[in-house]
Amino acid sequence: MTARAIIIGAPRSGSGKTSVTIGLLRALARRGLRARGAKSGPDYIDPGFHTAATGLPGVNLDSWAMAPGLLGALAGEAAKDTDIVVIESAMGLFDGIPAGAGRSGAAADLARLYGLPVLLVLDVSGQSQTAAAVAKGFACYDRDVRIAGVVLNRLGSERHRKLAGEAIHALGLPVVGGILRDPTLSLPERHLGLVQAGEHADLQKHLDRLADMVEASLDIDAILALATPLEPPLADFKNALPPPGQRIALACDAAFTFLYPHHALTWRAVGAEIVPFSPLADEAPPPDCDVCWLPGGYPELHAAQLSAASSFRAGVKEFAATKPVHGECGGFMALGESLTDADGASHAMLGLLGHSTSFAKRKMNLGYRQATLRTDGPLGRAGSVVRGHEFHYAQMTEAGSDEPFADLADGLGNPLPASGGRRGNVSGTFFHAIAKG
Repeated sequence: MTARAIIIGAPRSGSGKTSVTIGLLRALARRGLRARGAKSGPDYIDPGFHTAATGLPGVNLDSWAMAPGLLGALAGEAAKDTDIVVIESAMGLFDGIPAGAGRSGAAADLARLYGLPVLLVLDVSGQSQTAAAVAKGFACYDRDVRIAGVVLNRLGSERHRKLAGEAIHALGLPVVGGILRDPTLSLPERHLGLVQAGEHADLQKHLDRLADMVEASLDIDAILALATPLEPPLADFKNALPPPGQRIALACDAAFTFLYPHHALTWRAVGAEIVPFSPLADEAPPPDCDVCWLPGGYPELHAAQLSAASSFRAGVKEFAATKPVHGECGGFMALGESLTDADGASHAMLGLLGHSTSFAKRKMNLGYRQATLRTDGPLGRAGSVVRGHEFHYAQMTEAGSDEPFADLADGLGNPLPASGGRRGNVSGTFFHAIAKG
């Protein structure tokens, strides 16, 4: 029997979706339900919190980056042996790019594709009855996206709850909960979003506090009644990225953390083995692996330690002499000549590519990317297209003289400067690969 599912949406980022989603997932798990979290769009941090809250792996469901078959296959996998899937929207419910019907990247695409209901989280601080106008706008905006219920967030008092709640009830929309303002429930943030789940010393305690809040403030039985079966009409894995090797040496620690969950799922499904190693513990990639993958993360916060990791640096260089090494975003930064940290101190990196990067000179780079590969490598064959996402604040201070890794375009196909670098067996780029185009 397939799981039921519901989407947690909001008018904008910062409305409280993540706290509601994590708290609900934890509360459902405490009831003994097999609950699983999913994140619309390319955010790679929130699935870690979903996993921590439930004990079941989270997943990204990105309607722009993933072809409908792959999107459906991953949604179907999430629904297997699961009671309920809670899908957290990125940004606002309808926020995406104008890239064609059903391929905008917005959570609303998932609501239309799979007929899923939306639980709308409204930050009602600074308003009362006006919240009903916002709710009505969402209910009427797209007839194929059904707003099934509303959660009032950041209420100031019981009177505030009554004024806003009654106005929304009058529209025929059920209000299934109201949450009083409590700044202590907020999760800490930094330059790429939330501080990651694995870095919280008291994470389980905080998850339980969020679940306590949900149990006290939301009608969980009513939310469960709103959920509907998740039954994707299309499902295949042909657009998944193939594993870059049979045995994949994966850098995995506080400096290198951002591997999309669906990559690990699909690589293992076809028999590949992921072998983690820790650069921060001065570990080298195991020499019996076929490829070394340096994922994104926060090397800028650990630059001095990485620079001093002599076994890691020597081991990657020895590996790269005969086998592929690929880095994306933070991994790409580590492959360069140097990395300048936030304090302006420069630290030697692996030197396998010629660029240098700086976190002292920050500029946000954000958006979907379409990459046409210039040569065969860990992401696929020359000429193939890979869809992905770029999100970083570091800048290149020296471009180096390496050949570009890929020709790049934005999510709408508008050309961008060529991306990344390649030299011998080494390649890297700032964008995170999500799926084949």
